[in-house]
Amino acid sequence: MWLGTEHFGPLQHRELWRRWRAGESYSEIGRALGCSRGVVHYTVQARGGFPPCPRLRREGALELLEREEISRALGQGCSLREIARRLRRAPSTISREIARNGGRSRYRAFRAYAAALHRALRPKRCLLAQHAGLRHLVSEKLSQRWSPEQISGWLARTYADDKSMRVSPETIYRSLFIQTRGVLKQHLRDQLRRQQRMRRPRAALKRRIAPQGQILQALSIRQRPAEVEDRAVPGHWEGDLLIGSLTTQIATLVERQSRFTMLVKLSNRESANVVQALSAQMLKLPKVLRGSLTWDRGHEMAEHGRFTLATDLKVYFCDPYSPWQRGTNENTNGLLRQYFPKGSDLSGYSQEQLDAVALELNRRPRKTLDFQTPADKLDQVLR
Repeated sequence: MWLGTEHFGPLQHRELWRRWRAGESYSEIGRALGCSRGVVHYTVQARGGFPPCPRLRREGALELLEREEISRALGQGCSLREIARRLRRAPSTISREIARNGGRSRYRAFRAYAAALHRALRPKRCLLAQHAGLRHLVSEKLSQRWSPEQISGWLARTYADDKSMRVSPETIYRSLFIQTRGVLKQHLRDQLRRQQRMRRPRAALKRRIAPQGQILQALSIRQRPAEVEDRAVPGHWEGDLLIGSLTTQIATLVERQSRFTMLVKLSNRESANVVQALSAQMLKLPKVLRGSLTWDRGHEMAEHGRFTLATDLKVYFCDPYSPWQRGTNENTNGLLRQYFPKGSDLSGYSQEQLDAVALELNRRPRKTLDFQTPADKLDQVLR
């Protein structure tokens, strides 16, 4: 028999959210709990993927057994002080408990306990609902396509002496994804890099690795100097192609030390065209920022020798099936998907438009830079 979650008890609800956090699919959870996949999806989506917070009772609150003892003692005609002595409670506690639940003649333990649980329900307003200034600032940064983590880190750095201007990334996500809060406008959710509508558990995330091509006479990433590995010296770059629809693509270049990003328009993926476009972009940089380039094993860099000859930059290639070896560029390409979603046609963007996107990205704070911006970090290097 298939059930809806309205028929679930507390144990079934806890089991649903436990399985969700473990990364199980809607269908797997539904089969385990005897309900349909749609019921599980609706339950999770209604809370934006956030498990409900467990209800906590105030420390020292009267328990049901104590209320039953009060009811029996009242039936025996005991005084309030005698009841307090039996329960090792203050007489004032017993007096308030009886007075708020009908007096000596009408006091009933279970009704008093149920009333206490109801009074404990607090429709407490969330942090962003209480602080208009903080809410406005968060909304402004979200509209500029900052991530919740970037906003949280930037606030902590900018308002170091004002604890009222602090908010965690999870609080921002909750206000965006849980519909009943109604604090942040729904259109701000569309500014997030990933167009998701709920928080997904880490256990459910899977990494996909695409096949890599082979490059002749390639310098292995293992031959890179130590100064490249430890990011001690600026001017070492990581690059790759960001692929769109209909075989459209743009080249992305990220400086390892500052995370400064450049985007290069490409008319096609042929190696000669890619090498020419990248060479022209690199030659615009000062000499101090032209150290090396680390690339994936795509055939677009088959003519890497021509690139090295034109720019005097050595090109190092990752091992097969190891895109994580140029993780700075991989992470940046993930950020760029906020501007260029998968499957979008990239041929219509001019170089000026790509420069504007790169500028906006370079003005966003990064956690790995202690919430400085790549533009500020590169400016420090150049000075």
